Amino acid sequence: MKRDLLHQAYGAMRHDLRKTVLTMLGMAWGIATVVLLLAYGEGFARAIENIFHSFGATAVGIFPGRTSEQAGGNKAGVQIRFTKDDIELLRNTVPLVRHISRQSDKQSKVQYGPRSFSLPAWGIDPSIYDIWNLHVEDGRFLNDQDNLSHGLYAVLGSEAKDKLFSGRPAVGESIRIDGVSFQVVGVLQARMQEGDDDDNRVIYVPFNSVDVLLDNHYLSGIWLSSEGLDHDKLDRTVRESLGLAHGFKPTDKRAVFLFDAQKQLEQFGIISMGLKILLAFIGTVTLGIGGVGLMNIMLVSVTQRTREIGVEKALGARKKDILFQFLAEALVITAVGGLCGILLSYIISLSVGTLTLYSALAQHASAGDIRLIVAPKTLMIATTILGVVGIVSGMFPAVRAANLDPIEALRYE
Repeated sequence: MKRDLLHQAYGAMRHDLRKTVLTMLGMAWGIATVVLLLAYGEGFARAIENIFHSFGATAVGIFPGRTSEQAGGNKAGVQIRFTKDDIELLRNTVPLVRHISRQSDKQSKVQYGPRSFSLPAWGIDPSIYDIWNLHVEDGRFLNDQDNLSHGLYAVLGSEAKDKLFSGRPAVGESIRIDGVSFQVVGVLQARMQEGDDDDNRVIYVPFNSVDVLLDNHYLSGIWLSSEGLDHDKLDRTVRESLGLAHGFKPTDKRAVFLFDAQKQLEQFGIISMGLKILLAFIGTVTLGIGGVGLMNIMLVSVTQRTREIGVEKALGARKKDILFQFLAEALVITAVGGLCGILLSYIISLSVGTLTLYSALAQHASAGDIRLIVAPKTLMIATTILGVVGIVSGMFPAVRAANLDPIEALRYE
């Protein structure tokens, strides 16, 4: 039965090959549009994820501010200052903390031979490597032994290395930071960097060793990474814990500033999902235009084959037989056009390559650009839309053919 339906469908399409081919092209263009728009949405979402992962997708930054609400006997306007004790406090009160690091920083005069630059020097704990998702290009990163021994070691950002050493190797050499000699043990890979951001100009030194450059009793900030925790609960727990320790109200947003990369990533995820839905809707409308063309050619086919339908009914064909016959024709045209459209979308996506997004704003940001990703999920969604459009477009002419009166059909000239 299925073979007979396909044979009839093939014969009917050959009867008016030009119109059939044009209809297939319309369906092919429609499904290619759907696939490419969905691929763009998927590429946009992937680019946003890459941007956040390059800075540490689970990083949470906690920075001291100044109170704006009076708490108990403490008046508003009090400067909050973090100490090393706050590290243990957060480690014990915030659940699911994987890594935690102190940060103290200073703009310093850095020298190597005759070269001298003003660069940021940051005292950090080795765990910042995992929190910020850093990658070493040469040498190694700071470790716990460097911290425990108060070792005078330094790891250079890629731009800091270029400024100080140009094309020469840096690992093993000594630099002077505010007159203090530090041995370079590693160089980091270039990170995405917007405008005048210091990300690639930073010089990292062990936190316990930065006391030779500045008073590190008070911290510039605290960084931690936490996964699987509700972000509103994380914010509330941090503010309640630090508020109790420093005497400010947990509701005072200016007393402590929190940067939660995962929360921002989720917000961008909502935007990306909205974009995907919008693009899918636009693609569906475009494919629907091809569906209208399919419906028109099938209605013309029903009109041209009215006597044939009458003969089939006179010979005992049932309504459902006629229905499936014309619906099969519509679905064959849809399937062939859809296959051609999917092949076309693959060719276009490979030809286009990368579309500029974040690299227009930042350096070393090619991973933040959009690549047209024709993923299996994209094909499943596009195929589902194609199937719905094909069935809807073919059903109306098929129902009309099935409901023809056999006597009137036989009389049709």
